[in-house]
Amino acid sequence: MNLPLRPCIAICIVAAVLTQTPGRESREARDLKELSRLESVWNDAHLRGDAEALDQLWAEDLIVTVPDMPLMDKNEALSFVRLGKMKFRRYQTSDLRTRVYRDTAVVTGQLARERESASKEFEDDWRFTKVYVRRKGRWQVVAWHGSHVGTS
Repeated sequence: MNLPLRPCIAICIVAAVLTQTPGRESREARDLKELSRLESVWNDAHLRGDAEALDQLWAEDLIVTVPDMPLMDKNEALSFVRLGKMKFRRYQTSDLRTRVYRDTAVVTGQLARERESASKEFEDDWRFTKVYVRRKGRWQVVAWHGSHVGTS
């Protein structure tokens, strides 16, 4: 069967244009955008001491590992926030790197904090690793690990 060349070329051009329409984001691009938004929610919630926002963001099986404290599960971490044991004046992340592996994402970065705890003021810099899992279409944090950045 001999098809005229022009219609075949036209069909190929239309197919190429339709598969590269600017409004169509890839799943990975949407995931990266949503994870970036959730990182902002995390930071803002810590600044405001917003336990309800963190409750939504944290999975039921959350585990928190930070220096100078015991491991905390979700309820322990929320209690810490609700009791206002730490008030942040600055909670700013930088050097964020996000990797998505289907329904799991790993976010690493640096965290600069200015805070008050037990009537004392502190400034510190941490490196962190945060693990998100997508369940029922929703990203939630299942693990957060922070460690002090050494001074040289």
